[in-house]
Amino acid sequence: MEATGTTPGVDWPIQDVARMAGTTSRTLRHYDDVGLLKPSRVGSNGYRYYDAAALLQLQRILLLRDLGLGLPAIAGVFSHETDAVKALSRHLDWLRQEQERLARQVLSVRQTIETVKGGGELMAENMFDGFDHTQYKDEVEERWGKEAYAKGDTWWRGMGPAEKQEWKSRAEKLASDWTAASESGLAADSPEAQDLAQRHVEWLTSIPGTPASEAGGDIKGYVVGLGEMYVADPRFAANYGGESGAGFVRDALRAYAERNL
Repeated sequence: MEATGTTPGVDWPIQDVARMAGTTSRTLRHYDDVGLLKPSRVGSNGYRYYDAAALLQLQRILLLRDLGLGLPAIAGVFSHETDAVKALSRHLDWLRQEQERLARQVLSVRQTIETVKGGGELMAENMFDGFDHTQYKDEVEERWGKEAYAKGDTWWRGMGPAEKQEWKSRAEKLASDWTAASESGLAADSPEAQDLAQRHVEWLTSIPGTPASEAGGDIKGYVVGLGEMYVADPRFAANYGGESGAGFVRDALRAYAERNL
């Protein structure tokens, strides 16, 4: 049965769902195998069919995949975030922010093309608007001052490719370990979680310009504040498996800060 709306009682065969979602039937069957997306029914011929609720679940899966989450992390998000509308609202906020950033990139590149074709002079300050390396500039300056951003930006630009990759790998490993700890059911004040919190603070102190790296800076307030931001901002929460995982990180960092900072 093929339809274009999400009318109650209507379902779609797996081939149509794969086509509409820009994926493959094999991928959808794999999502079923790992328990992420069950078909609403299986026909006598063995074909899988998906109703409106299943399509909603698939949309959430694809959005989380776009955020870089693996399937185990997505399963963890679903187990803690049962309110689909609330979760999708957070995704929508993030998508709008990305839409604005991409629009600035499009304008920047278009202006560069037009300037080069016309033989004009390129304006460096206009060429990189919307690119990732400055996406948090305003937020950093608002929270911790322009000097903090300038120091961090200078530090990052001064790294070679290998150094940047090493730092990114360290950050990714830390995020992965946080997600695994959250999904394992550990308490935020457990020794394992507190070891992660210590690693996290040590990682923060390695970034020039932050209160965590400055002598006499408000390290405790900075660490606690970051934990709250991880939960409030879906861009950060995605690094830890979603809002629930970010809440685990926040609670563990707060416990560590109260004891040690």
